[in-house]
Amino acid sequence: MSESATLQVGFLGSGRMATALAKGWLRSGLVRTGGCQASDPLASARQTFTAETGCPAVADNCQVAAASNLLVLAVKPQSMPALLEEICPHVTGRLVVSIAAGITLRQLSAALGSDCRLIRVMPNTPCLVGASASGYSPGANATAEDIALVDRLLNAVGVAFRLPEHLLDAVTGLSGSGPAFVYLMIEALSDGGVRMGLPRDVATVLAAQTVLGAAKMVLETRTHPGVLKDMVASPGGTTIAGLHALERGGVRGALMDAVEAATRRAVELGES
Repeated sequence: MSESATLQVGFLGSGRMATALAKGWLRSGLVRTGGCQASDPLASARQTFTAETGCPAVADNCQVAAASNLLVLAVKPQSMPALLEEICPHVTGRLVVSIAAGITLRQLSAALGSDCRLIRVMPNTPCLVGASASGYSPGANATAEDIALVDRLLNAVGVAFRLPEHLLDAVTGLSGSGPAFVYLMIEALSDGGVRMGLPRDVATVLAAQTVLGAAKMVLETRTHPGVLKDMVASPGGTTIAGLHALERGGVRGALMDAVEAATRRAVELGES
């Protein structure tokens, strides 16, 4: 029997990230529609999850936990303590994956029991289009099969790295929050194009495609971004003039500060 035929995934929390992961895993074929369900206290979230995935969503967390062999904890960090207390009696024999920012394996183990099989994951929303960038860290009781399964699931919707847990907050700050930073950059590039006379629809596609193409160059050539930048910037040309403007505006430092701020907030969420 195939792995997808026996895998029963239950999302506890059916918000954007849960929906994106479910859609990505369903598209990859690693999860079947009949092997996926979710719970959420909000009727609107349940309706959206079902509409976008074709999978059922209910209000009862324990119902989903009892029927699943892989549980994905997808609630906000502030809601995690109450959820853990509620599902604790139902996690025996199940693999529990948390995608909540800042919530540590130690916190999860303290609430669910020291023998619980845990893996902490930090994915991002581009998993919806097969382009996620994730980091994950297994708990002490996660088996080799558990780790391999999570690695397959995450790499089916992008790329994933197994990392020491103390680095997952940095993953949250970089790739977890990073898509929003890139969307801001795409919007700003589009605004620049409009300011220079391009139609908005053309400017937005050109900006997004430029970011996509530049990212593919980094990933596929394995060349340092600084080297690729220098290849575009000819002496006295247009690109170096634009780069000078970016340096005057402090863009490089602002992006570094954004990753740091998001990372520090992830740490704070885990401490609250």
